Amino acid sequence: MILISNGKEVATDLGFACSLFKQAKGLMFSRRIPDNYALVFVMKKAQKVSLHMLFVNYPIDAVFLDEQKRVIKTDSMQPWIGTCSCKAKVKYIIETSHGKSDKLGISIGDKFEFENQCK
Repeated sequence: MILISNGKEVATDLGFACSLFKQAKGLMFSRRIPDNYALVFVMKKAQKVSLHMLFVNYPIDAVFLDEQKRVIKTDSMQPWIGTCSCKAKVKYIIETSHGKSDKLGISIGDKFEFENQCK
């Protein structure tokens, strides 16, 4: 499966965090995130969310999407101490390698394409 933002390939290897447990765990205890990988969090319904970097020892980028898979916020998070939240309601969160959002020019309003594997 391929994750695409406005025609630009973001990742070719996707993981999905569908359950509350998988969402709480996220990337914790992993050694690194490969450049071609993205973890997609799928909320049961759009809601206000926050992320933490506890037990993640490398920086990442987080992209928050609405129900139409449009970017409503991007953030870079630092190892161990990083946190971020989104005031708008979020349906999907994409965690990917640090710097990828800037490298691909991902910005608010961009549209992502991927098949939801949590159905």
